[in-house]
Amino acid sequence: MNLKKALCSVVAMASLATSCALPGSAQDDKAAQKVANMKSHKPVEEKALKNAVIWRDPGNIAALDLASGQGGEKHMPRPPYVFLAEDKNGTNPKFDVRDADDKKWRVKLGEEARPEVVASRLLWAMGYYANDDYLVASADIPGLKLSRGGLNGATHVENVRFARKPGGENKIGTWEWKKNPFVGTREFNGLRVMMAVLNNWDLKDENNAVYTDGKGDGRPIFLVSDVGASFATNARTISRAKDKGNLESYESSKFIVNTTEATVSFGTPAPPMSALVQSGGFLGADYFRRSGLSYIGKNIPIADAKWIGALLGQLSHKQLMDAFQSGFDEDTSAQFVKIVEERIAELKALK
Repeated sequence: MNLKKALCSVVAMASLATSCALPGSAQDDKAAQKVANMKSHKPVEEKALKNAVIWRDPGNIAALDLASGQGGEKHMPRPPYVFLAEDKNGTNPKFDVRDADDKKWRVKLGEEARPEVVASRLLWAMGYYANDDYLVASADIPGLKLSRGGLNGATHVENVRFARKPGGENKIGTWEWKKNPFVGTREFNGLRVMMAVLNNWDLKDENNAVYTDGKGDGRPIFLVSDVGASFATNARTISRAKDKGNLESYESSKFIVNTTEATVSFGTPAPPMSALVQSGGFLGADYFRRSGLSYIGKNIPIADAKWIGALLGQLSHKQLMDAFQSGFDEDTSAQFVKIVEERIAELKALK
């Protein structure tokens, strides 16, 4: 049996296993909230995308505070925290809390917490929309109850990501990489390059969000809302510790893989071949699905890559250190920054 037929057999078995899965535990959310969540995870209809935006001029990039991000110290989460509910979507344990200022935050545990905070800082600095993300070193959450995460009834968490949508924004759905109002624009291509700079390999459409601007004119705002699978490998691996926020994996990964007279192609996102092999073919369905995402990093106009490279080049070494130290220790941050600065130099050197 050839590889393709073998993988197709694995896909079929995986689909059967999924269809036979036992239903989950009792629902924690109210019916109305469940309906709203289902709607927000669907692609937004084209008629709702009038005057949509994906980028804004970041202004004086050299003056931005990457230690605190767009929310600044003023809007960081403040204890005591009140547990609201568990969010069972995605692969990482998450839950919602309210802080002392009555602000609602989504808290994420696991390997994505550190890299996601750093990635959101850099995207914001380049003019892309992002959540207010903070890494909280230590927090007590009375009444915390999770069905996953291995806390075993504990209510104390460490090194967790607190995320909040900037003032008044409301999620109305998701957007697709292959089909959206910005395909072909400099700003959209710049975002594709940023995913390669970050090595954000988890580029499923459901990780993209569309919000309405609650404080402005209600225009739809496009952003990559889940950037936790960053600063490690070009693709998913079996080990979560190696494909999210892993310095060794990031350092050994591929950045620019090909150039022509007009375009440049990057190594991220890549098909998860190592995960496929290590799983004995069990991850065949995921391999096929992610293989179809490789185009996101391919054949990007050199002019657009140089444009985002020039913006990145306005960040000082200190700003980059500030960004990484929002999630990592000083020594690790310095090594991450060295790699990012090398990638910026490669972008600026494109001809």
